[in-house]
Amino acid sequence: MVLINMVEHCRRYNNPTIMKLFEKRQPVKPVKIKIYAIVTCLLIVAITGSFSANRAFGSPSDNLGIISLSPVITEGLYLLGMGDNIIGVTIYCQRPSQAKDKQKVGSVVDVNVEKIVNLKPDIVFAMSHTNTKDIKKLRDTGINVITFDIPKTFERLCEIFLALGKTIGKEKEAIHIVNASKRKVSDIRKKTSGLQKQKVFIQIGAKPLFAATDDSFVNDYIEFSGGINIFKNAGSGLISREEVLKRNPDIILIATMGVAGKDEQKIWHRYKMINAVWNNRIYLVDPYRICSPTPVSFAEYLTTEIVGKIQPGIVK
Repeated sequence: MVLINMVEHCRRYNNPTIMKLFEKRQPVKPVKIKIYAIVTCLLIVAITGSFSANRAFGSPSDNLGIISLSPVITEGLYLLGMGDNIIGVTIYCQRPSQAKDKQKVGSVVDVNVEKIVNLKPDIVFAMSHTNTKDIKKLRDTGINVITFDIPKTFERLCEIFLALGKTIGKEKEAIHIVNASKRKVSDIRKKTSGLQKQKVFIQIGAKPLFAATDDSFVNDYIEFSGGINIFKNAGSGLISREEVLKRNPDIILIATMGVAGKDEQKIWHRYKMINAVWNNRIYLVDPYRICSPTPVSFAEYLTTEIVGKIQPGIVK
């Protein structure tokens, strides 16, 4: 049961690496997924393929019918003023709250092809780990499907949001949103640039234990806040508690909510020799917000939550 719940958690927060690891251990046929990062993340992503004239609208889009197969894409569409155009979403599209009332067409991995076809969308936005067979079926019916890959930096996150805006005829709005987000991030980076660096461990998942690495934009949360990611070069991010003890973080951020997150806090508090434990600097962070951001939510969460935990002296 714990194993199944963990897989579902990874699906929800778009964490393909962990999800693939768990699915291989289950007695069911694994979903084949192309992996570019460990995070749950989500969500917002780099376009696979070019935006040719027949794939990008780039013009007034009031009548465009859109299906989003990612919580991040859904949130991005609302930011661009396209919420009324969304005719279908995944069961995990919960933000903003209006998204909960949209037609549900599947999860971020498996979708109901027949239902999507019956909704007659003009365009479908999907993640790279959406079932490739389902994507092919949709394209075979003539539906325009654009897939996205997971970005590795905040900068790439912004580039993709701009591409999303251009695709649906909202380029000016996307530019304005990205520029405002970049200004917030730049302000934080200036404030933290001269401060003493703090050693940070962001934990994503517990069984097995995963760390955020430089293969994900989650690393930018740490570095922009004046921190050092102690597992920046940890490859896949699969680590052990012994390795955490050896690297001795000043701060531990656990991207798991509810009982699982509180249990992890209790486990870490057994290791009194860790600086983060000694100084009581173990925090729970919202896995959705840290792993599945838009440019807006990245800048907001960095400013209101992350930097205050890594550099508490910073005035927000």
